Amino acid sequence: MFGRMVGSMFGSMFGSMFGSEKELNDLTAQLRPDLSRESLGVGPDFPGVAPNPLLSSDARKRNAELRTGVLALGVLVDWREVNSNPRVVLMFDVETADGISFRGIADEALTITELTRLAPGQTLPVRYRPAVMDHYVALARDADPAHVQQLSDKIASRKRT
Repeated sequence: MFGRMVGSMFGSMFGSMFGSEKELNDLTAQLRPDLSRESLGVGPDFPGVAPNPLLSSDARKRNAELRTGVLALGVLVDWREVNSNPRVVLMFDVETADGISFRGIADEALTITELTRLAPGQTLPVRYRPAVMDHYVALARDADPAHVQQLSDKIASRKRT
């Protein structure tokens, strides 16, 4: 309840201070050019990185949907540290079981240990929302290793043919 009230006040405050959501995204791109759509390698359909996903009802809803999303594989391209929690934006080249490829963006809070283990080229299981396809993905930390291996084999066999 309190979080919803604060999120609503925060959204209203920014909405009235900066005008539209587009203007807020433009301001974010000016303040953090490394988090702009162009820098992340996504198109205009990407809604942008939420300044604080805990205060954004859209971000909380999206994250809940991603936790139950469809499994895919993402090859880590790069990442940007958003704050010292450490909250990072991870950029993936994602491949789905259906043969769809896209640039995926994950907004994650990682431990220092997880952060130090990141390396471009790593393949990690991610989840996405096929009905939305807005470039958002989430790390699939709960994925069954056998299911991930099956997905990997399926993608690899499709590439060989």
